[in-house]
Amino acid sequence: MSILNSTLTALNQGENDVPNLSWSNVAIASSFILVNGLISMSLGLKLEKSLLTSSIRCIVQLTIMGKILESIFNAKNPILVMLMTFTLIFLSSCETVYNKSDWSFSRMFPSVLLSTAFSTIFIGILGTRYAMNQQQFWLPELFIPTIGLLLGITAGAMAVGLSTCLTKVGQQAEQIETYLSFGASRWEAGRAVAIEAIRLAMLPSINSMSVIGLITIPGAMTGQILGGAPIMNAVRYQQIVTFMVSATTSLGVLSVVFFCIHHMIDTKHRLRPERVHKYKANVFRDIKFLLAHQLPFAI
Repeated sequence: MSILNSTLTALNQGENDVPNLSWSNVAIASSFILVNGLISMSLGLKLEKSLLTSSIRCIVQLTIMGKILESIFNAKNPILVMLMTFTLIFLSSCETVYNKSDWSFSRMFPSVLLSTAFSTIFIGILGTRYAMNQQQFWLPELFIPTIGLLLGITAGAMAVGLSTCLTKVGQQAEQIETYLSFGASRWEAGRAVAIEAIRLAMLPSINSMSVIGLITIPGAMTGQILGGAPIMNAVRYQQIVTFMVSATTSLGVLSVVFFCIHHMIDTKHRLRPERVHKYKANVFRDIKFLLAHQLPFAI
């Protein structure tokens, strides 16, 4: 029996012990945030505002997502599933570019968006269709949560890869220019930087595989068990998702580092350090850049 069918069977059983939670339960859990607030105030960390904002965002965003997912799950429409998937990819790319990366470069957002979309959709479809043995890979109960799991880890890895790549280009500018002056291509000159960036970005996902099931019970498996799925079915689902995450991370990081090197060293094999900005990307600045440079050509 497929992973999806066995999970749905367990969820439909009347005797499962999943608690019926209300907003009062959420209110009780929110009091745990006071621990963070007290630590921040006592040590002068000045994280109270960020903590409050993040907590409110958590409640609002998850509530909205829950309402949307209810409608999509009931509709079982592949178009809606794909629309939701692309929305998640877009938001994940925004998070990577505008919140997680301390450095930026022009056209950074489309580079991250393309890398995220390619790696996530490619591995997501292959994994659900063949590894999870689902003929209709787009079934929302399986595809959307799986895509969400892939995006959650891939976004962080891509941010690490980008940050490392941009930092190393700045630190090793003279070395790269020396290689270029002796006739090296852009890829030969940027190879060492790219390798280091990809290695550092992939290490967390590799390390997590070594401790999974030994020290930690991962989120996907926990969710399946809490939902009433058979334990071994939850174990197999987690194993599949873990390998999918590893592959998605590798492809995403490789792609975004490729775009980064491609942008930092131009087609004439010249290092372009002026394209790197030592500040976070800004959505309004990017919109202004798009309107100033792309709109005239469209007209």
